[in-house]
Amino acid sequence: ATLADGMHIVNGAGEADMIKNRVNQIKAQMETTTSDYDKEKLQERLAKLAGGVAVLYVGAASEVEMKEKKDRVDDALHATRAAVEEGIVAGGGVALLRAKTVLANIKADNAYEATGVQIVSRAVEAPLRTIVENAGLEGSVVVAKVAEGKDSFGYNAKTDEYVDMLKAGIIDPKKVTRVALENAASVSGMILTTECALIEIKEENAAGAMPMGGGMPGMM
Repeated sequence: ATLADGMHIVNGAGEADMIKNRVNQIKAQMETTTSDYDKEKLQERLAKLAGGVAVLYVGAASEVEMKEKKDRVDDALHATRAAVEEGIVAGGGVALLRAKTVLANIKADNAYEATGVQIVSRAVEAPLRTIVENAGLEGSVVVAKVAEGKDSFGYNAKTDEYVDMLKAGIIDPKKVTRVALENAASVSGMILTTECALIEIKEENAAGAMPMGGGMPGMM
């Protein structure tokens, strides 16, 4: 029924078989589309058809706190969507640390390539090393300990324990880890192939300097 200020649908649940077919059709569209915008809209339609729509209310004592919480919720939603798309890996920098093992199989043709491999090998340790140093510990010690382990063995900075990261619920979306590595490689390649880079040099603030003199006009 169509009203002046809206519309009411009576018995609009639909037939289960038709809904299932439509859901499969939308999933097929999501796999073929290359547009992130289209994927997001298709995901919304899929959620509505599957009955997976929810409303999250974020409350806080101040506007600043509310915005902070809202940003955290948005990050969580995007991370969850990424996890649904490509799965999860062990968090806490463990996945990247395990990935560095493939670097040992790379045969460099010259010293420059060998240096590049060493740089990447060091760079993939950075997330775990940073987490450990932020916890007030020595990064190199923990990185070496985790490197000796296998699979999802890692360090829980919150409890100061070595645990199975997957069992402990410390995970990262695979897509997030992959895209971060790809973007880092892209930016690094651009910098290496650029003849020069322009940066802004900050000037010292002289506003706080006291003016010369201070007497009446005409006084020496």
